[in-house]
Amino acid sequence: MSKATIKQVAAAAEVSTATVSRVLNESDYVSEEIRERVMAAVNRLNYRPSAIARSLKQDKTFIIGVIIPDISNPYFMGISRGVEDVVGPEGFQLMFCSSDENPEKEKRLLKLLQEKRVDAIVLATSGGNDLMIKQLAESRLPIVLVDRKLDSDEAGRNLDLVAEDNTEGALRLTTRLLQDGHVRIGVVNGPTRSSTGRERYMGVLKAMKEYGLKSEPIVYNGDFSTEDGVRAVRKFICAEKPPTAIISLNNQMSLGVLLEIVRSGLRIPGDMAVASFGEVEAGPLLKESGLYYIDQHPYDMGVKAGEILLRRIRNEEAEPIPAYEIFSNEVNQLS
Repeated sequence: MSKATIKQVAAAAEVSTATVSRVLNESDYVSEEIRERVMAAVNRLNYRPSAIARSLKQDKTFIIGVIIPDISNPYFMGISRGVEDVVGPEGFQLMFCSSDENPEKEKRLLKLLQEKRVDAIVLATSGGNDLMIKQLAESRLPIVLVDRKLDSDEAGRNLDLVAEDNTEGALRLTTRLLQDGHVRIGVVNGPTRSSTGRERYMGVLKAMKEYGLKSEPIVYNGDFSTEDGVRAVRKFICAEKPPTAIISLNNQMSLGVLLEIVRSGLRIPGDMAVASFGEVEAGPLLKESGLYYIDQHPYDMGVKAGEILLRRIRNEEAEPIPAYEIFSNEVNQLS
């Protein structure tokens, strides 16, 4: 059975195609009697307006592209859900893409979303694409950065940003370990091309300096993956002087840290204390682990990003000032 056309709807309702269009788009006044006749015909014929024609006419696709480093990470999905809950009721759909922490893949995805004529982009960048992102923003494509900044302050100056206070959060997390008497600390860090990797490590060093320690921690630079947490623990326990505590600066890496410590037969925190930047879903399964973790708010960050997106898409501000929303986090501990 062929799909109904707008002409068939107009004929069934005994109105013009222009009237059908006005009713469907709510773009002009029509009487209640006419509106009911049109909608009755639409329902009877199961008419569905062409999304392509609608996007061309309104110069909108009603699609927002979302590029995140790891689509399986609950943190980024929490952000995405917050965005969706704000823009969804306004008729927008999200197109999800995972860059896998790969700058080249991210570059291809940015180009793809531009070709798809998305109305805006939410981006947690893997780094290395400042120039392209700057050019897209200058072409008047709204881009809201979440969780991560661009490498260059100059390139990101005119972009909206919703992120966490990474340096301060890592400082607080490290301080708790230092207060417990741990001075030999192993750090599982993310890639330094990422602003979160750089800023969180700066927080660790700042805490140690403020505590009067001159030695630097043992560091494993990973890629924000569970496997990196596993590899880091293997490196640390084989060191000449293994650390008495590990601070993992990403929740996925923290999961790997916990898995490998348990697999190695070590006790948490008796043999090795652990602190995580971000809550680990499996953490509560460990009894009396004393696990420290930063309490993140991904959903709230997504809601804020969604609100900014709608303002940008609607051009509600004559001279928009870039939004700079930084979330502060507290340290919690599992009993």
